[in-house]
Amino acid sequence: MKYKSNAGFSHSQSDKLGVLITNLGTPESPTSGALRPYLKQFLSDPRVVEVPKFIWWGILNLVILNIRPKRSAKAYASVWTDDGSPLMHITKAQCQALAARCAQTYGDDVVVDFAMRYGNPAVDDVIERMLAKGVRKLIVLPLYPQYCASTTASTFDAVAADFTKRRWIPELRFVTHYHDDPGYIQALANKVRAHWDERGKADMLVMSYHGIPKRYLLNGDPYHCECHKTSRLLAEALGLQETQYMTTFQSRFGREEWLQPYTDFTMKALPGKGVKSVQVVCPGFSADCLETIEEIGEENREYFMAAGGERYEYIEALNSDPEHIEVMFNLVEQNLSGWRIEKNMITRQRLAQALGATE
Repeated sequence: MKYKSNAGFSHSQSDKLGVLITNLGTPESPTSGALRPYLKQFLSDPRVVEVPKFIWWGILNLVILNIRPKRSAKAYASVWTDDGSPLMHITKAQCQALAARCAQTYGDDVVVDFAMRYGNPAVDDVIERMLAKGVRKLIVLPLYPQYCASTTASTFDAVAADFTKRRWIPELRFVTHYHDDPGYIQALANKVRAHWDERGKADMLVMSYHGIPKRYLLNGDPYHCECHKTSRLLAEALGLQETQYMTTFQSRFGREEWLQPYTDFTMKALPGKGVKSVQVVCPGFSADCLETIEEIGEENREYFMAAGGERYEYIEALNSDPEHIEVMFNLVEQNLSGWRIEKNMITRQRLAQALGATE
C-alpha cells in the first residue's frame, strides 16, 4: 500500500481537534550507547548542520560519533534524575497540564499529546496515535519561542514528512514563534521577579539563548532578531536600563563563528569589568535541560567565579509553571479560531456505505 491508512479508522468516528507540543529531544539514558543514535539523528538533520552531505558524512560518522557520545554521556549523567531526563519529565508534565487546561474549556473534544524531534516519542508515532483518536484538525506548537530554521523549521519538516505518507491528512496549523507574545513576556518577567523577591537583584541580568552559526543569520534566519526582541521586551517589563542586562548566546559547536557575544566568554570577562554578581535566565528554553542545568547552572558558574565573580544564580525556565501552561493554552485558543468540531458524522457514514466502503 503506497499510502498509510489511519489505524482503527471508522467512517462513523467523530472528529476531534489535536494539539501536539514538541521539543528537541533527549537520549534514552545517559550512556554513550544511547547518545550515539540520538546524536546521529540530531546531527544528520540538514536543518541543524548546513554542510554538504558528502563532506559532513565522514566528519560525523568517522570523527564526531566516535568522540562526542562518551563526553556528552558524562554531562547528561550529571543532570539525570530519578525521573530520568529533565527535559522528558518536564515536557510530560507540560503536556498533562495543558491537556487538563484544554479539558476545562473543550471537554474531550481536544486531544493533547507531545513528541520529540529527535529520539522518542517520535513525531510520526505520536501523529499516528492522535489520528487514531479521531484528530482531523491539528495544531502543532513547537516549544521554541523564537523561530529558527534549525529547530522550528526542522519540526515542520518532520510533520510534513509524515503527512506525505498518509492517505488522509488532517488540517494543519503550525505555530512558528511566540517570542513577543505578551503572556509569554509577562510569565518570564514574573519568574524573574519571584527570584528577585527571594534572592534580591544582581549587578547584571544575562539573557542567554542557544546559539546558531552567524552564517544562518546572514542567510536570512530571523532567530537573532527575535532573541533580541524578547530580551528588550523582558527588560522593559522588568524596568531595567540598558546597562543592567545583556543578551548572550551559548552552546556553540564546531569552529566557525556563531552568534555573539558568547555566554562563556562573557562570564569570564564580566568580573574584570566590575560586575561581581550575575543572574542568568534562558528565555529561549521552555523547559530546563542539559543546556540550562549543566551548561548554564554549573559550567558557566565556574567560569564566572574563577574569574573573580562573587555571586552567580541561574533562574529556572518556565517549565510547567501554571502561568506557562496558560501561555500555551492561550496560543492554542488563538489558533483554534474558526475551527469547529463535527460531532455528527452520519452523512459521511451513509456516503461511505453507499459507495461500498468497509469499516
